[in-house]
Amino acid sequence: MRIARIDLDGVARAAIVADGAARPLPEDVGVLDLLGAEPADRERLGARATTELALDQVRLLAPVQPPSMRDFSVFEQHVAGAVKVTGGPDAAVFPIWYERPFCYFSNPTEVSGPGAEVAAPPGSDQLDLELEVAAIIGRAGRDIAPGDAGAHIAGYTIWNDWSSRDLAARELRLPFGFCKAKDFANTLGPWIVTPDELEPYRDGDRLDLAMKATINGVELGGDTLASMAWSFEELVAFASMGASVAAGDVIGSGTCGGGCLYELWGHAQALEPPPLQPGDVVTLEVDGIGTLTNTVVAQTVAPLEFPPARTTRTSATAEARS
Repeated sequence: MRIARIDLDGVARAAIVADGAARPLPEDVGVLDLLGAEPADRERLGARATTELALDQVRLLAPVQPPSMRDFSVFEQHVAGAVKVTGGPDAAVFPIWYERPFCYFSNPTEVSGPGAEVAAPPGSDQLDLELEVAAIIGRAGRDIAPGDAGAHIAGYTIWNDWSSRDLAARELRLPFGFCKAKDFANTLGPWIVTPDELEPYRDGDRLDLAMKATINGVELGGDTLASMAWSFEELVAFASMGASVAAGDVIGSGTCGGGCLYELWGHAQALEPPPLQPGDVVTLEVDGIGTLTNTVVAQTVAPLEFPPARTTRTSATAEARS
């Protein structure tokens, strides 16, 4: 099953996509209802669709509004190029990367869908795309074993984890991780594909899905999802270790090899190809899932001007606390 959200007369509605059409579901059936249902119950819910709309007649939204977004980085080829940006042409993948998966939390309030316009964050001129696949949690859990994690994955979608590389370089000077470099845009879509549809691509505990990114119709690069150093089941287990995952949560693979500009900048030791500019059309394609296309637009908000930092407390503050 392919589960989507569409704009129906200004209201977001869950829909089933099949045979080039979107079939909106009654208002009392939401995406989380479909994700959390057992396969037979999901089919029963999907059968409640009574109308059919051609896909080119509807506006697809992000297929889910996630409670949280964890983004991992499990493609060695991507990391091998990325570390060369700051470490130079001879930099190697950090040994700790091979020890266990790691992730950061992205911003679930800044989620858009197919066709949405995306701008670089204020003060940035190094906008980049990131080609990823995300697993969507259908069943909540905590301390999930890898062997049980598959039962918690309701489906998969494409994730463009847009990034500001110049802001990231500044933020990583402190040991706190990303902030404004990552929280301005996340694009998901075009829909969520349930695991049974992707079984023909299964290779052991990986999915051998070809992944490709293009900018203005020119191929940037790509990989296969089977190149993941850890499986999605292992990522879900790690995410749930000592913490909970909830229905609708997004678990990202991280950028695949050849799936962003930053990796290529590391190998070239230059901003080649150049950062994304207004008017650029970015398309991500993943076998078995579909395509996700967005257009870059100009910034409309100027960066804030901050006063110089105070290095010591003012005398009045010191006196008030004494």
